[in-house]
Amino acid sequence: MRLFYGLLIIFLFTLSSISYGQEPNSDDVGSIDNVIEAIYDVISGPAGERDWERFSSLFKDGASMGAMTQSEDGELRFVSMTPKEYKQRNAEYFKKNGFWEEEIGREIFQFGEIATVQTSFKIKSAKDGDVTRRGVNSVQLVYDQDRWWITNITWNSEREDNKIPEQLLKDTM
Repeated sequence: MRLFYGLLIIFLFTLSSISYGQEPNSDDVGSIDNVIEAIYDVISGPAGERDWERFSSLFKDGASMGAMTQSEDGELRFVSMTPKEYKQRNAEYFKKNGFWEEEIGREIFQFGEIATVQTSFKIKSAKDGDVTRRGVNSVQLVYDQDRWWITNITWNSEREDNKIPEQLLKDTM
């Protein structure tokens, strides 16, 4: 019986150390700042394929994403998705359209192995193009297994009645 439990413990330990998908670039996950820079970098660029394995490597299993969206009738609604669903919803758009999401400002609150980052952004369809939208991402992270992981990202766009707070406007458009 001891042999069984010993083998079970070894199996579970081995299983817990298996990595699924791409190994993350240690530069992407070594610090909170690096994770935030990586998430902007991986979805931004000219029309074409994105590095979805790199994107996925930033998220902890069970991570969620969500956005406040405005319907055609002006009603605000929260839309929730997984990182996989985000890819499914946006991959074709990115293949056909340039998309640059660039950070404007950032505030970090960290308590030990958990952190919340409020990061404002601007979106352009060309690297040197006009800003088409701005908003704020709220990113929750956890430090686990010697690296930072995203556990949740929720974002909201700036509107006339919902301006980006001054402390998150480090850059002018």
